[in-house]
Amino acid sequence: MAQRNKLWANIDWITVTIALVMMLLGWVNIYAAVYNEEHQSILDISQRYGKQLLWIGAAVIMALFILVIDSSFYVFFSWPIYGLVLLSLVLVLIAGVEINGQKSWFILWGDLRLQPSEFAKFGTALALAKLTSSFNFKLSGIQSFLMVGAVIMAPLLLILMQPDTGSAIVFVVFLLVLYREGMSGAVLFFGLLTVILFLLSMLTENQVLLLLLFGGSILTHFILHQRIKISAIAAGIGSGVILLLLGVNYLAGSMFDAEYVILAGSTVSMLGFAIYILRTRMKRSMVIVGIFFASVAFTYSVDFVFHDVLKSHQRDRINELLGIQSDPRGAGWNVNQSKIAIGSGGFSGKGFLNGTQTKYNFVPEQSTDFIFCTVGEEWGFMGSLVVVALFVFLFVRLIILAERQRSVYSRVYGYSVASILFFHFAVNVGMTIGLMPVIGIPLPFFSYGGSSLWAFTILLFVFLRLDASRLDKLV
Repeated sequence: MAQRNKLWANIDWITVTIALVMMLLGWVNIYAAVYNEEHQSILDISQRYGKQLLWIGAAVIMALFILVIDSSFYVFFSWPIYGLVLLSLVLVLIAGVEINGQKSWFILWGDLRLQPSEFAKFGTALALAKLTSSFNFKLSGIQSFLMVGAVIMAPLLLILMQPDTGSAIVFVVFLLVLYREGMSGAVLFFGLLTVILFLLSMLTENQVLLLLLFGGSILTHFILHQRIKISAIAAGIGSGVILLLLGVNYLAGSMFDAEYVILAGSTVSMLGFAIYILRTRMKRSMVIVGIFFASVAFTYSVDFVFHDVLKSHQRDRINELLGIQSDPRGAGWNVNQSKIAIGSGGFSGKGFLNGTQTKYNFVPEQSTDFIFCTVGEEWGFMGSLVVVALFVFLFVRLIILAERQRSVYSRVYGYSVASILFFHFAVNVGMTIGLMPVIGIPLPFFSYGGSSLWAFTILLFVFLRLDASRLDKLV
């Protein structure tokens, strides 16, 4: 009895309270988002708000169950849970139900559906914590990165096969966890460069980008070695080769597209530059050559993924976000109506159940992906600020809890929880105000849906259970 009392005393009730308040606010806003005068009772289980109340009740029971289980259970069964998650992702591809073009759901009973990808984040967080806390594991060397990469990429690729691009992208956030555990900041730097290159690939012609990559490589070599003569010669020879090939192609009646001529010219020039580097033993510059060819490969992979992997509505949303196209009545409808709803809320909002954009269904998916626009319209800037403040407080609290852990396992898992919740929050809110592409991921504890609510609850409360035992033993 004393041990159980000690457990309840060690639980971080501040975080528990924040989670419960978020669930309550989410439930109220779901009621407002899908309010039906013919079903005014907020307890009506035939409506989404009534069902959400059932999901919340089940989530609370799950949370209590998680807290009474010994914390060593999660450590011991990390790999089996991860294996079950992968198995469920395989099975949903075989026996799942396709909804909105995605084979991501199991139909359990009636309207009760289960989305394995939501629970995959939890299983991956456990596996990553188990791997990084194993004896003699160090996040250095190719072997450790291959192991970590395999743990993260396995569920990511299976989710992409559904295809559910939004849920798959969430797994990239584990890089933040690895950075905390000692991964070089260069990885995050190259990740930022990848994002920039992606944007350039979308916004500029390939031939222009190829010239920029070649010129940038020569400039980087000069910055590293401060040898202007060599850099100038390399730039001159490279430019000469490209211009020569373009001239020959023109005289031959433009047999090849200029893009492929520039690609050939820059490739030949960079290979010649690589030979020179090897002969002069300027090994650091070989990294530049490698980055150039990797960037070229990435540029063309972006074209392939954008045109051959993404669905048309996903391409339209990205084009809309980047300003490549404007379709306010088509691809841009959701975001435009969401921004109108949030903007119309003003400082203090229109009041509970008085949101016209919400009430007349101008915003699709307003109880799920776009639940934040309901907050903005009915509760205004102040209400939105309260919601954002709650999330910020939760993230800060989770980081504090993660840093006070005595074991690598609990710390890695804690940072995984904080990173996953932060990514969902940032992207979801960013979607509603037009700063992020619409990739269809829920706002934690707010959006309608049993799978996401249960997955977030399990994810958070397992960490709270580990934290409650941090002084008893190293787990």
